Parts: sequence; structure tokens; C-alpha cells
Amino acid sequence: MTFDLEYNSARTLMIIPEYGRHVQKLVDHCLALETKEERNEMALAIVDVMGNLQPHLRDVPDFKHKLWDQLYIMSDFKLDADSPYPIPSREELQEKPERLPYPKYASKYRYYGNNIQTMIDVALSWEEGDKREALVFTIANHMKKCYLNWNKDTVDDAVIFKHLYDLSNGEFDLRDSDEDLSESKNLLKKRNSQGQNNSKSTHKKPHHNNKGRKRY
Repeated sequence: MTFDLEYNSARTLMIIPEYGRHVQKLVDHCLALETKEERNEMALAIVDVMGNLQPHLRDVPDFKHKLWDQLYIMSDFKLDADSPYPIPSREELQEKPERLPYPKYASKYRYYGNNIQTMIDVALSWEEGDKREALVFTIANHMKKCYLNWNKDTVDDAVIFKHLYDLSNGEFDLRDSDEDLSESKNLLKKRNSQGQNNSKSTHKKPHHNNKGRKRY
């Protein structure tokens, strides 16, 4: 008695291995069917099987559309069957994506984050006056807090004013200002108190009522 063994090295390459060899064989069999009615019927059955094998895709938008696209990909775009969605092309899938531009806000002061730059841009759009000046000092105080979060426990106000001058392209010049920002210890105290409050809120101690039962 002899057996015809089939080795993986002799098998055709699976285009989408996640569905396994049997689904690929079903797709190959569908391609070999003579009439379009038969191919349409079997294509619907294959899509149902693929959906059962990938249940996590059910939460993905256009779930059925994705399965039909994968069916045509597994057939090497040779399947002649009616699809309820536009049939993808090989050129469309092989097309290179557009080059993404480098982030505009990337700078040597990255520890301030993009929100600071957004706040500065908003302040630049305001008319000159007391409100704009107050906003600029608020931004400077927040910059000082960000600096202390990521660098060290103290920083001179002149450093913050210099960074604000650079980030605003010279529009906000507080380098010769007599006003002082919040002291570093106060900003650090606020940061530490916020961290302690967050830790207390996540670790509540159980209270006991009169009957001795725990109450949360």
C-alpha cells in the first residue's frame, strides 16, 4: 500500500495565510466552476465561512466589504463573480501611499507639547490688550510647569521667556518684563497634590456600618 503525501514545500503559496489552506482550496475550486451562477453561489458561501473564521472583524466598519476584497485578493484577482461592492484591482492595492509631511510643531522644545504651540497661535490671533497679555502670562506659567515636569526642580523665568519668544517667532517678548511667574515650589506643590488626590481616589478604604458589615 502506498500513500501520496503532500508536503508544504510542494503546495502553492497561500495569499492570505490567516484563513488556512482549506479556504484557499475553496477559492481555487470557485475559480474552476464553469457558470457564473455557480461561482456567485459559492463566493457567497466562502464569504460566510471567512466571516466565521474572523469574528473579531465584525466590529470593523464595512465588515462584509473587507471580506469580499480579501476573497478577490485570494483569487489573485481572477474571480469572475458578482460582488455587492466595487471590485478591487491589483494596481490599487500595490499603489504606494502618499508621503506624510514631517510634523510642523516638532522643535527642540518638545517637552512643552503641541498644546502649548496651539495656545500661542490662539494668543497671536487676539487683539493686543489686557486679555491677550493675561493669556500670554498664563501660557508662560504653564510652560514653566511643563518644564519642571520633564527637566528639573527649578528653572529661571528668563529661560521660559526666552523659549516663549522663540516659539512665538519673536511676537511675545517678555525677556525684559518685571513680572514674575509662579514660583517653582508652588507649581511642584500643585503637581504633587494632584498626584496624591488621584492615588487616594483609586485606593478607598472600606467603612463599617453599625452592623459590622463593610460598606464602600
